[in-house]
Amino acid sequence: MAEVLVLVDHVDGAVRKPTLELLTLARRIGDPVAVALGAGAEATASVLGEHGAVKVLTADAPEFTDYLVVPKVDALQAAFDAVGPAVVLVVSSAEGKEIAARLALRVGSGIITDATDLEAGEQGPVATQAAFAASYTTKSRVSKGVPVITVKPNSAPVEPAAAAGTVEALSVSFGATATGTKVTGRTPRESTGRPELTEAAIVVSGGRGVNGAENFPLIEALADSLGAAVGASRAAVDAGWYPHTSQVGQTGKSVSPQLYIASGISGAIQHRAGMQTSKTIVAINKDAEAPIFDLVDYGVVGDLFTVVPQLTEEITTRKG
Repeated sequence: MAEVLVLVDHVDGAVRKPTLELLTLARRIGDPVAVALGAGAEATASVLGEHGAVKVLTADAPEFTDYLVVPKVDALQAAFDAVGPAVVLVVSSAEGKEIAARLALRVGSGIITDATDLEAGEQGPVATQAAFAASYTTKSRVSKGVPVITVKPNSAPVEPAAAAGTVEALSVSFGATATGTKVTGRTPRESTGRPELTEAAIVVSGGRGVNGAENFPLIEALADSLGAAVGASRAAVDAGWYPHTSQVGQTGKSVSPQLYIASGISGAIQHRAGMQTSKTIVAINKDAEAPIFDLVDYGVVGDLFTVVPQLTEEITTRKG
């Protein structure tokens, strides 16, 4: 059976959920071979094997920590040369897309980014994407070389499937450009205790209708009752009501959760581009003509200052 190369996204050996989703998709095409790089790489083998990885190629070197992107591209290319895969899958993060693009250029292959689904095809894997600010859904395949595909988080379920997970050391030779951009410092991100926005199964976002930073605790309380991440529209971010790191939209982050709740968001195309692939969309807005209602699965026409607290209370009561 063909082998599918999967680049592992992990933190000190703790595998992040989008990688496990990639393994689910990879099994549709062939046998997943995981590539884990950096500190804790070998520690990923157990969970990767439990989710279908027949083999785990590991490598650790200071370059992965001290320099940006290129050392990982060198390593992924080494794995590519060693395995000869049918497909290469990478998580569709900012770093992941850069790694994928550089690899595709090096090996002379086509690339597909931000796929939301993947299926086997007679002439190679077929990827589903959202196009033109998510106004259209397209299906495409790479016609040259070995397909390199980045997949958005929450595009597939995490499905355990026991496999060998055999660990093998990957030999990597770093090129001259690997040390071209040095990391000079790191500042740990302050933890909110909430899920990462792009990986969360549920996202609750607030927009212009929240009417001030002092009112965003309403959005946070609803999110916390659901175990969700908190997002914000560009209008809310530009007004200084919420951090830019939480912006959802064309110029912010793209999310594809199982449930997206938009509170006080009109539904401008820029915002829709960042959340339209969500599986279920709920909107709360007092303007019955707001464009967001053209998109939603469920809509509540009402004042968010009345609806959101009642919704939070009902959820908390049912959970308690």
